[in-house]
Amino acid sequence: MNKTELVEAIASSTELTKTDVDKVVTALVEVVTDALAKGDKVSLKGFGNFEVRTRSERTGRNPRTGETMTIAASKAPAFKASSALKKAVNK
Repeated sequence: MNKTELVEAIASSTELTKTDVDKVVTALVEVVTDALAKGDKVSLKGFGNFEVRTRSERTGRNPRTGETMTIAASKAPAFKASSALKKAVNK
């Protein structure tokens, strides 16, 4: 499901227009993105948690040359599903 399909599904199950739903979905993505960029955690009860995980510096190999190289430390967004979401998916 892409954003357009998500907007259509929400609009059909509510009395909101597609334009209003699109604004809400866009705002949700922006708010979650901004919170993660600040290092905050976003928790949606019954759905899951969005957080930033830190990856430490590590050694890797260039697959083309086989040469050893250092991969810099980085941060990555992560999502952990709630138990309620896991149960709903595994029905």
